[in-house]
Amino acid sequence: KTLARSSTAQRDAALDAVAARLEAARDAVLAANAADVAAATHLDDALRDRLLLTPARFDAVVTAVRALRGLPDPLGEERFLHERPNGIRVYRRRIALGVIAVIYEARPNVTVEAAAIALRAGNAVALRGGSEAVRTNTALAECVQQGVADAGLPADAVVFLRDTSRERVAELLGASGLVDLCIPR
Repeated sequence: KTLARSSTAQRDAALDAVAARLEAARDAVLAANAADVAAATHLDDALRDRLLLTPARFDAVVTAVRALRGLPDPLGEERFLHERPNGIRVYRRRIALGVIAVIYEARPNVTVEAAAIALRAGNAVALRGGSEAVRTNTALAECVQQGVADAGLPADAVVFLRDTSRERVAELLGASGLVDLCIPR
């Protein structure tokens, strides 16, 4: 609810801080990714490539966060729909959804991109990545949480679930009343 009520300036500041935290942790994130890639000997070449976070891919993630910051604020946007016969005007207003869960596999960039998109739209997010990228995702999620806190918003608006078991996914999918939308990616 705090994010839904936050101002555009607060969410912009959070995205700026997330990008800054990512840049500051670049070497640590790439080292964590190297460890994930080295441990992923069971994956085929295509999956290992998705897991790999090269310096260029890392830069693209930071650029994506900065690009979101530059987009118009979606919250509160109103569109006129029609006028009723009694003179009442009906509008559609964009609001935050609440808590969004995102479940994904060996793409560490999704950790940051999903969190940043959720933040931009005033939503909290629960992230559950695959076991093959847990070191990288943990490092990235910590950067996002620190950036959010740097902007004065609650760090726990972004939660990374380190437990990659299927049981946790089932719990997440069954968290009715706690999770408003679940996106399997």
